[in-house]
Parts: sequence; structure tokens; C-alpha cells
Amino acid sequence: MSSTVLKFKKAVHAFIREMRADKYHLGDQYRCPVCRLGINHFKPMDYSLLEMADKYQLNYPMFSFETANYFQFACPKCNSNDRDRLYALYIEKNFSNVPAGKKYEMLDVAPSHLAKYLRALPFVNYRSADLYHPADDKVDLRDMNIYEDGRWDIFVCSHVLEHIKEDQQAMNELYRVLKPGGWGIAMVPINLSIEETFEDDSITTDADRWKYYGQDDHVRMYSKKDFVNKLKKAGFKVNEYGADYFGAESFRKHGIHPRSILYIVEKV
Repeated sequence: MSSTVLKFKKAVHAFIREMRADKYHLGDQYRCPVCRLGINHFKPMDYSLLEMADKYQLNYPMFSFETANYFQFACPKCNSNDRDRLYALYIEKNFSNVPAGKKYEMLDVAPSHLAKYLRALPFVNYRSADLYHPADDKVDLRDMNIYEDGRWDIFVCSHVLEHIKEDQQAMNELYRVLKPGGWGIAMVPINLSIEETFEDDSITTDADRWKYYGQDDHVRMYSKKDFVNKLKKAGFKVNEYGADYFGAESFRKHGIHPRSILYIVEKV
């Protein structure tokens, strides 16, 4: 077992001991913007992910992913992860004064547990879409023919495109169904240690997908440059919001790693 995994295990076990010592309680050290809970600690990521990375010898440095806070990963109340909290921060920052009665049409692609938060937003009419799992609509992201052009004001597409072979086609469809002037959250795992996205049709086994893509159901490892260029090719204006936009203290307070970037795309 690698020294990285051993160190991470020790950190997790130390954290569990703190929980058992009743140090893991409501407080003001951190805040979750999803459930609005003040806490003294976020939960770390389950180290089983590092165990898989170690077992299959992940081909990239573990700590070179752009938006990933392994040590302050999940909220103890609502279980929102760090990128969920990043999305909630953006919404909180930009939509705190929406006029009463104003409604935006929102599409949540492959909804996660963040769906509860999004559905409860008073200024959206929420709808979810997924091809394989329960959702309001059964939709193939590569061909969303049930939606007319310009159907949605907002979309959320978080960690979906890395599962789709025809990702450019899916991005094109997201652009088509977004209204002019609309915006979306478009996020994928990005590894900052590579200049070019890695994708190889000969990689078919779970072991090789873990090694080269970081998960057994992923079909590529994105570089930052290629991901942005693909979004632009679909027609989107791409905005990158990091600690300079939200504030370093806000990132710390909400358990978001300083390396994190939120990709907001617009149809202008």
C-alpha cells in the first residue's frame, strides 16, 4: 500500500476519533450553503477511492484534480460534497434578490442528492432528466429531442460528460436547448497534470478505466484546455470562477479547495 494511502487513512482515523470525542458538532468554523448549517468540521471523502486509485495505480497524481477537497468533502447533515457547495455558493451570490414570482426553467441532468436543494429554490421551475435512473424525463443527453430549441433558462450538468463517448454531441444539445441569455453549470473531473485529454478506445476493462480515467464508468480523462475548447466549440461563452471571484475566505469557510473552479457557460 502506498504512503499516500497510509497517510490519508491515518488522517481519516484521526478525524473519526474526533467525532467520537464529540468535537464534531454545530459550530461556526465552517458553513454549508446547501443546508445552511454551521459546523466545526466537514467529513473527509471515504478513503475507498484512494484505495482503488492505489490498487489500480492511477496514472496521475492524486492531488492534481482541479475541484476536489478530499479532506473536507461532505456536509455531515445534507451530505453535499464540495462541488455541490460551490454551485450553491454561486446561486446564493447571484440570485439572492430575485423578484417575487419570477421563475426560471431549470433542467438538472442526471440529478444527484443536490436535487432537493435545487427543487426547493423559489425562483425555479425544476425538472430532472436521466437516461438510466429515476428522473422526471427519460432523456439521452446526446439527443434531447423531447425538448424544443431554447427550452431552458438554466441547466446543471455535473460530472456527466465524462461518462459519455459522444461528449461533443451532448454539449451541442445542451447549447441547443438553452435559451439565448441562459446559463448552465458544466462540470467534469479535470486533471491539471495533463495538457491533452486522454481517451483510448482500447481501454475497456474496469481496471484500465480506473488506471487511466479515475473511475470504472468513465470514458476519458479531461484536460482543462480541451474541456473549455469543447464547450466553446458547442457555442458557449465559458466563464471560470475561482477563489478570486468568491473570495479565499469564502472558499475556506465553505470547505472548497483553493484549486477549485466553477464553469458557468452562457448562450449569448
